[in-house]
Amino acid sequence: MDDLRGRRRRTTALSAVIALSALASACGEHAAAASARDSIPAASPRPADAERSLATVPDRRNGASPAAAAGPRVLFIGTSLTAGLGLDPSDAFPEVTGRMLDSAGHPARIVNAGVSGETSAGARSRIGWVLREPADVIVIETGANDGLRGLPVSAARENIQAILDSVRLKQPSARVLLVQMEAPPNLGAAYTTAFHAMYPDLAKKNGVELVPFLLGGVAGIPSLNQEDGIHPNRAGARIVARNVYDALVKRPPFATTSH
Repeated sequence: MDDLRGRRRRTTALSAVIALSALASACGEHAAAASARDSIPAASPRPADAERSLATVPDRRNGASPAAAAGPRVLFIGTSLTAGLGLDPSDAFPEVTGRMLDSAGHPARIVNAGVSGETSAGARSRIGWVLREPADVIVIETGANDGLRGLPVSAARENIQAILDSVRLKQPSARVLLVQMEAPPNLGAAYTTAFHAMYPDLAKKNGVELVPFLLGGVAGIPSLNQEDGIHPNRAGARIVARNVYDALVKRPPFATTSH
């Protein structure tokens, strides 16, 4: 029964990913004309991915939360979901998570280093720059765009492993959380199964925490997503933030006796 419920949850969670695949196919010309920051990168990610990163551009998304003058520094590394594509920067889920922590008596300095359209290769190419400043907690959300484009799971695994290696080398004392993402089922059972398994495998191998599917409770629900059916709207971002918040408060530095 638990296995059946698990399969049902995965099917619901993946429905939005399928929609994005169709959207990407139908909007090739539009995507090409979009800004480099918001478009899907070329099939072979280049070092330019790092150069166009939001993390290298002055933006209030990339600074500590103004509401938190003190507290652990929480670095979010991710894609458009982390960057808050289509939302006011203050409504991106990392910022909402920061407010949730603050309200619970855990002020934190939130740093949003999300980049729209970035693959795991792009994240790998810029990780050294992102880690120049120390962080107490690092949340890694990457790989979704690899899955959307059917890039080899082996390559994504290698890239994420390299990211985790860099984190441990440069920030050995940081608490690290790896966010589960999914691939569209239309790529075949073998691919989606391998993609899904990649995250718990890497988390276990590297001794980091695995955050359940980021869009759990949001994916496939029109009222919680923007018109593209993929990116959470303001209400959906709050649920995503709650998913991450629940993971953060399980262990120090945010755990309390009530959790």
